Amino acid sequence: MIECPSRAACGTPPQPIARMSLLHPARLPDSDHAGVARRGRRLTAIHPLSFAAGLVALLIAVPILVVAASLLTPSTETWHHLADTVLGEYIANTLWLLAGVTVGVLLLGVPTAWLVCTYRFPGRGLMEWALVLPLAMPAYVIAYAYTDALQFAGPVQTWLRALTGWGARDYWFPDVRTLGGAIALFSLVLYPYVYLTARAAFLQQTLNTLEAARLLGHGPWRSVLRVMLPLARPGIAAGTALALMETLADFGTVAYFAIPTFSTGIYRAWFSLGDKSAAAQLSACMLAFVIAILVAERISRGRARVHGGQRRLPAYRLTRWRGAAALGACALPVLLGFLVPALMLFEMAFTDGDAQFGPRFFGLVRNSFVLASVTALAAVLIALAIGYAGRLGRGWPMRALLRLCGMGYALPGSVIAVGVLVPVARLDNAIAGWVEQLTGVSPGLLLTGGIAALVYAYLVRFLGVALQTVNAGLAKITPSMDTAARSLGHGPAATLRRVHLPMLRGSLLTAALIVFVDVMKELPATFVMRPFNFDTLAVQAYNLAADERLAEAATASLVIVLVGLIPVIVLSRQIRRSAQD
Repeated sequence: MIECPSRAACGTPPQPIARMSLLHPARLPDSDHAGVARRGRRLTAIHPLSFAAGLVALLIAVPILVVAASLLTPSTETWHHLADTVLGEYIANTLWLLAGVTVGVLLLGVPTAWLVCTYRFPGRGLMEWALVLPLAMPAYVIAYAYTDALQFAGPVQTWLRALTGWGARDYWFPDVRTLGGAIALFSLVLYPYVYLTARAAFLQQTLNTLEAARLLGHGPWRSVLRVMLPLARPGIAAGTALALMETLADFGTVAYFAIPTFSTGIYRAWFSLGDKSAAAQLSACMLAFVIAILVAERISRGRARVHGGQRRLPAYRLTRWRGAAALGACALPVLLGFLVPALMLFEMAFTDGDAQFGPRFFGLVRNSFVLASVTALAAVLIALAIGYAGRLGRGWPMRALLRLCGMGYALPGSVIAVGVLVPVARLDNAIAGWVEQLTGVSPGLLLTGGIAALVYAYLVRFLGVALQTVNAGLAKITPSMDTAARSLGHGPAATLRRVHLPMLRGSLLTAALIVFVDVMKELPATFVMRPFNFDTLAVQAYNLAADERLAEAATASLVIVLVGLIPVIVLSRQIRRSAQD
């Protein structure tokens, strides 16, 4: 028992103060016990918003669980045939593709990020945001453009024969429709992922780090190799992982180049061989590649953390030939990854273009915009609900919930399509059978016969993008804003409506814009799950290119690129602002 040292100072008789411990807690008055019980009930009660967010997360997880569960199903004769004939080729081509793209994006992304962060040269401000432009160019679109330009009847070889007088058998010219050509094209359009993350990592490093390296006896180049690059490794690894997952998700490029990979194998098993189980098992194998990439990125990142400081790295001025060389090194990937193919698409679209340009083409534009708009709106609303539920409850269940909802973006569209079609088709057949038993009339396919299943697949694929953007906006709102709103008598719903929504307009618009453009560019899920007679611009471009009508495919491809420029321009403005800060 502890007494007050001075009764006069306390003004009251000495009161006993119990010693508190975890093993022997002090007994509280009945009124206090009632308050604790009420607070405990409030803490353990599940908020309706959190409950709804949990249901959405389960719906998002269903396709992933379906694909994973396919490994437990008995193997079919088709699967044994694929395993004996082409599975080894799928694995080998996928590994070579991932290895080549890794080297390509690192060679293009890291040096350009280092140049714009640490040197000043003519055109640096332009290159700083122009290096992001290839993100607007889908890989299958650039494949169509370069194939038309570099094929035997294309302008490059025609000009070469006219200049030299050579015949068809007098010279050798590289074929772009090979595994090496696919690696080069993937590298040209995916290196911005590495550039953005590496640039952010270099900007976080301070002059103190460089000075410490110099004090240890490292010269300029050794300081970069031994100190700067290792510190930037987590960011570089994250950007590389994004590029590799986009490579795995591609269907249009590898299908057009006739490269056997898991993406083309899934489509062949589903549509050509008619075996859903074999397609699901191939999807599970492809899922293993995705998990391996994520684990490798996590291991590479480890516990590394880089914190910025006030003394940023100085920007050294490059003049004369050094400045010109730096400008050329930064301009080359922009030229090859965006400007040259964009000019080729313009030329083909306005010279020949789509022969069906007119009502049908505008119908394709309408279909694409309807799908993208509906998905973007649904994704933003769901991401807002889940993100705010995560703000209300910060325990491990909510962290697991947020991670589960963001997992879909790491999965290829073909895998998600298989995971969605299997359960949705069963549900559709069950509903149709039940309605037919009650009414005697078969309603047909209600879900898979329309765009509902396709929008569901899009949400599984792109909800993670919207969720990440919304969470970034919520993180900028201090918890004191919630406390102030509660003190004024506002509940969670009123706080969200009157406090958070006005402050989240920019984040919500950005999330909707990113999802809108991603849906416009998405080919594998659209190609597998679209309803009959419901094509989009991406499907139209692929079908025309597959028929070797590249000039006609240029019109739809050009519209996709122009729409894809919108978020790239927004991102470029943010880069310019950060450079000015």
